[in-house]
Amino acid sequence: MKEIKLIDIKQDILKENRESAEEIRKRLRKAKTFMINIMASPGAGKTSLISRTIAKLGPKRRIAVLEGDIESSIDSRRISQQGVEAIQIRTGGFCHLDAWMIDKALQELDLSMLDIILIENVGNLVCPAEADTGAFKNVVILSVPEGDDKPFKYPLAFKVSDITLINKIDYPDFAEFDLKSIRERIHLLNPSALVLPISCRDGSGIDEWTAWLDGAITAFLQ
Repeated sequence: MKEIKLIDIKQDILKENRESAEEIRKRLRKAKTFMINIMASPGAGKTSLISRTIAKLGPKRRIAVLEGDIESSIDSRRISQQGVEAIQIRTGGFCHLDAWMIDKALQELDLSMLDIILIENVGNLVCPAEADTGAFKNVVILSVPEGDDKPFKYPLAFKVSDITLINKIDYPDFAEFDLKSIRERIHLLNPSALVLPISCRDGSGIDEWTAWLDGAITAFLQ
């Protein structure tokens, strides 16, 4: 019997993607432009968070947004109304953004005129966590209606994220959401991760979030 040869396509693709992501980071460091990748399930509040972030940091930082979506451009139109440049990346069926897609989008921006680029990744907690986008920091949003068990169901997203934002703490059933347990679950996966409760609707926690982000930009520029 002949030996069966295994061709691991996924590993090859991820390796190529990591190399492309490192090239993106080199280019961003040279331009002194910070980039952050935001991941979440559909409806968890990615676009609302970005909108709040622009309103808070826009007067101080020069911002652009890369919007990832399988088909529509609804979110990019909403963001552009706030006066920042928004590039829509329509993945055509792909469930995440990768370094190649980000690289194509960055070619449409003058990096020297930007302090920060916010990536809104495609809405799910699986595929986006696997592909390095070239961002310097990763953020994952978990909304209260999704339940407090998601870190164990989708561990990679929480392992690779520097900060977890617990959105919709104004939700009526928040009392049934075990914030203490979810902090413990996240820290089992990622001991150094910051866990921050917020509400994009009423603004709770947004000052703390933007202070963290502004501090990360400042540290990057030093």
